Formats: sequence, structure tokens, C-alpha cells
Amino acid sequence: MTTIRHHLSDKLMLAYAVGQLPEAFSLVVATHLSLCDACRAEAAAFDAVGGALLEEAGESAMGAAALDLALARIESLPQETRPAARGRTGALPAPLAGDVGADPAAVRWRRVAGGVRQAILPTGREASARLLHIPAGTAIPDHGHGGLELTLVLQGAFTDQGERFGPGDVEISDESIEHRPVVLADQDCLCLTAADAPLRFRGLIPRLVQPFLRI
Repeated sequence: MTTIRHHLSDKLMLAYAVGQLPEAFSLVVATHLSLCDACRAEAAAFDAVGGALLEEAGESAMGAAALDLALARIESLPQETRPAARGRTGALPAPLAGDVGADPAAVRWRRVAGGVRQAILPTGREASARLLHIPAGTAIPDHGHGGLELTLVLQGAFTDQGERFGPGDVEISDESIEHRPVVLADQDCLCLTAADAPLRFRGLIPRLVQPFLRI
């Protein structure tokens, strides 16, 4: 049984519960919730609090088109902001499989460098989401962040700043983080990431190729 040690923050789960996360981040959150019993239970508590607050709110007059507008807004929400399905469909967690299919071998990968491959997922413009396939033993170049980045491990593991991140774990990085994650040597690593700003690489070559790789 996989032990998940790195979880979502309360801030992220609250934003997810009220539909305030960009689609890319919602996909990462929904995928983690499908794998993590602890975070899924906490997310349910956030939903319950929101429901209680609505019940305590006073009544307000509604326009004749209020119901139609509400239904239209629900239908326009990205699929990832709706309740997360549990478990896996094939090799990938259910929320992610709905976007890319169940089999990682069928993903349309694009080579990055050093054997690393990526697949950019279709999401809204506020943030980007991608799958990363990183060979065993690979070190990611030193970099910082221009905003928020979530990295969810789906397969394999990596170490970063003395911590180990394995399947189901989420690493939360922001402008305060400068790091160089290293994939463990025994297995390739498959990750789902979301970011709302480009990475800040220290090396010249990563900076030169960054615009072409959209990272």
C-alpha cells in the first residue's frame, strides 16, 4: 500500500471546493484527491462547511432566469473542478485518464532533453498542466519559480531538499523555492504538474530552449 506523506494545503483545497482554482491546478487537485483518503476526507469537510454556511444565509430574491444561469455555469465548469473520481482507470488516476486516456504509452509525448518527455494538456490560459516522464537517475536543472507550481507524482519517486516524493505525493513550490529535484535511480518518474508562471532556470541552455518547450 502506498503511503502518501506530502498532501495538499488547506488553502488549495478550499479554493478547489469553491471553484476558484485555474483548470490546470484543479486537475492536479482532483487527481491527488482520487488517490489520497486523508485529503479526500478533508475536502469533504470543506464542502460540508460551505453547505452549512449556505443554509444559515438569509433568503434573497431571485430573478426569473436564475436557475437557467446557474445550470449554464455548472455546465461551463471544467470537468476537473467537479467531484474527483476515486482510484485509477488503467494505469492513470481516473480524473487524469478522462483527459489523456488510461494508458501512459498512448500519450503523445514530446522530447525535451536528456531523455525527459512532456505532454502539455489542454487547460485554460490562467495556468498550464503537463505530464512529465523523467528517466531514472535524472536531475532536473537548478531553477526557481515565477509563481505557484504543483507537482504530483504518479509513478516512481524523486528527492528534493532532503525530502522524498513518491506516488500520490504533491510538492508545492512558489517564488521562495530554488531547487534541483533528482529522480531516484531505480525507476522512471511520471509526474503531473501545473504552473501559473514560467520556471526560472539558472543555466544558460535551459533558458535558451525554454520558450520552445513552454516551461
